Amino acid sequence: MLPDFDSPAPALAGSVGQAVAHGPAEPVTRRWTTLYGLVWFGFWMANLVPLQLLLPQQLETIDPPSKVYDFAVVNGVSGLVALIALPLCGALCDRSRSPFGRRRLWLAAGAIAFAAGLIVTGAQTTVTGVVVAWAVSMIGLSAATAGLTAVIADRVPEKQRGMISSAIYGPQALGVVVGIALVSAFGLSPLSGFAVIAALLIVCIVPFLTAHRDTAFPVEAPLSIRELVASMGSSLRNREFAWAFGGRLLVNLANSLGTCYTLYFLTDGLKVSDPDGSLLACTVLYLLAGLVATTVAGVLSDRLGRRRIFVALAALLQAASGFLLASAPSLTVMLVASALMGGGFGAYMAVDQALITQVLPDAESRAKDLGIMNIGSVVPPAIAPLIAGVVISSDRGYPLLFALVGAAAAVGALLVYRIRSVR
Repeated sequence: MLPDFDSPAPALAGSVGQAVAHGPAEPVTRRWTTLYGLVWFGFWMANLVPLQLLLPQQLETIDPPSKVYDFAVVNGVSGLVALIALPLCGALCDRSRSPFGRRRLWLAAGAIAFAAGLIVTGAQTTVTGVVVAWAVSMIGLSAATAGLTAVIADRVPEKQRGMISSAIYGPQALGVVVGIALVSAFGLSPLSGFAVIAALLIVCIVPFLTAHRDTAFPVEAPLSIRELVASMGSSLRNREFAWAFGGRLLVNLANSLGTCYTLYFLTDGLKVSDPDGSLLACTVLYLLAGLVATTVAGVLSDRLGRRRIFVALAALLQAASGFLLASAPSLTVMLVASALMGGGFGAYMAVDQALITQVLPDAESRAKDLGIMNIGSVVPPAIAPLIAGVVISSDRGYPLLFALVGAAAAVGALLVYRIRSVR
């Protein structure tokens, strides 16, 4: 199963309604949407190909006996960094002012920092070096994500947000497939692989940076750490926001647990003869199912004006994928489960992104609140290897791991129905 790591509809009550009451009215063009999707294609490739292939290969070369533990440490440290960096970068993005535009500034600077971090990561020859370099890369990713996700609330009218969410998550599996295919087809080393995806990342963001112009906003007061912590606490005390955050966190954790050790599962668990080829086959199935589900779910959600039912059913589809693989692990079942997971995760994230913009507590701190929400997308891929490493080392091994995938996704589906202000 493959990859995994970010729309007000009807009027909402209370502070949530105030957050979206003055949303943009002018629809975005097809060209804008295409360029926005291209940016996400680059970011998914740059973030997930290392997690799926390059980092496992690199760590296996550096320290074969401890590769599972090392991978868990690398991702655990980067997860802690992202936990802090995402809301901080979002809050700073809300307060930034530049002739270049506050969202464009953070997107451009973050992407450059992320690309540089990728190249440095690929050059490391020790586990400690990989840990530090990949953690620094996550700071760049967090900065870029702050600007990129806030653009939706700034620029996209509510009736298009399901469609724009599809433009975010539709390219996810495609980015991983293209990245893995490039690395595999040309036999790239981890160093060369990191360099190639870093270059492609920059190529993907330039057209959007050229075309997009930020919306003007009034200058806000400088940010203090105390104010940031208090603001985060205030957002999470909003029940609608908290339920949405919890659901996103669990569903992303489920997806990450099911995908973080795919290469090792194929190699050590199923003992397939061609792990790289099998990984690519699973990714392609994930891609095809994800592309169809993302597009259909986003459009239908916009037309029907409903979010929760799509989000819940998509999460349950992922739960079925995990339980299926836990009960009958084999390459054939792995392929079927990859398609189920891809379809479920694609549909979930497409509609969930639209749902999330309907529960933002404060219209003046969109990037900060979306930064908190992005923790639910970025941190699970980072901490999942640590959790999965412990589970795999137990007597139940991979079957228990995939059972946890099913359980986490199922609970995530339940949480979405705690949200009352969204249909």
